[in-house]
Amino acid sequence: MAGLRVLDLTRALAGPYATLLLAGLGAEVVKVEDPRGGDLARENSPYLGADGVVVERRLPDDVSLSHLTRARGKSGITLDFKHPLAPEIFRELVASSDIVVENFAAGTARRLGIDYESARAVNPAVIYCSLSGFGQDVREGSKAMDVLVQALSGVMYTSGEPHDPPVRLGIPVADMLAPVFGVIGILAALERRHRTGEGERVDVSMLGALTSFVAIENWAAMAEAGMEARTGRTVHRLSPFGVFECSDGFVAIVAVHDKLATGLFAAMEEPQLDDDERFATRDRRVANAQELEKLIEHWSRQLSTAEVLARLEANGVPAALVREPVEAVADPLVTSRGETEPVVHPIHGATANLHTAGIPITFTVGTTGFDDVLPLRLGEHNNEIYRRLLGYDEARMTFLREQGAI
Repeated sequence: MAGLRVLDLTRALAGPYATLLLAGLGAEVVKVEDPRGGDLARENSPYLGADGVVVERRLPDDVSLSHLTRARGKSGITLDFKHPLAPEIFRELVASSDIVVENFAAGTARRLGIDYESARAVNPAVIYCSLSGFGQDVREGSKAMDVLVQALSGVMYTSGEPHDPPVRLGIPVADMLAPVFGVIGILAALERRHRTGEGERVDVSMLGALTSFVAIENWAAMAEAGMEARTGRTVHRLSPFGVFECSDGFVAIVAVHDKLATGLFAAMEEPQLDDDERFATRDRRVANAQELEKLIEHWSRQLSTAEVLARLEANGVPAALVREPVEAVADPLVTSRGETEPVVHPIHGATANLHTAGIPITFTVGTTGFDDVLPLRLGEHNNEIYRRLLGYDEARMTFLREQGAI
């Protein structure tokens, strides 16, 4: 995406992750922050600085890890969207941009005069992406955060045991999923622009994105068939499929097909289970999933994870160790491909034990990654961006600062 300029009006996570992906794919991203405090993520604990990771900011160079990781590859300017001069400055910035991304509550951008219609008026070819909790065609001002969207999407009742309370997914899945769809929409709109020269409005809802994933499983059909939807660490309708306890941890096992089931029974040194009428076919294994899973876990609990994995591998059964997040993100399999990256403080450098999200896409010719730029301070790149893109001189910059516009 080199050669494309993104005007980033976003804050928190969903929007900044979308523009992070665009930056990692090569676009020039200009992040616009409120001069009265900036992106909300700047205040997210923990912080990284000269003394390492701390819960409370103590030194001037302590920077929120959220900001360090989400603002990579972006230039940073300030603009008070509520200032009377803001709509004019916004239109000037849009005139030289290819893409605009915002994640205000529905209706907010219109009230501020920085909406799609305002952008299109000065740049008919602009791609304008709106990420919101519920879409742009709902009641104005409807706000959402990840936990609220998880609650409304039904996803909290897809994990856990049948009678457990709702289970919140441990990663902000709604905040991460919506921006991925936003980027897909942006890329599709760019392709349309290549053919027509026309811009486009991309409207993605967090609730819609996550609920579309929930809907990939047919919950109503499972209920009609008498199949339990919430089955804890395993999936009964694919049994044996799931996570099983060992003497020193857990392993994930997949043996859904007959050949794999035969290999599993051989690893368990129970080959006669192949002929057991309860487990002889895939449908019979599903119908008797709970009995089968009890047998598997009785076996696995007597062995270490290494022993279980070795026996399964020897018999051609797919299996994996269940790892802690800290170990997983440092795996050379993902670090070597840039799918996770070390956290880098712009003053104090890289950290050996902290990792963050990279760009999980590789190309034969093209490359991904982030330019060595980050708005450490609020308005760090005001002079460069406003002068280079809009031609503002020192008098104009001084006037805007004195007026509180930037």
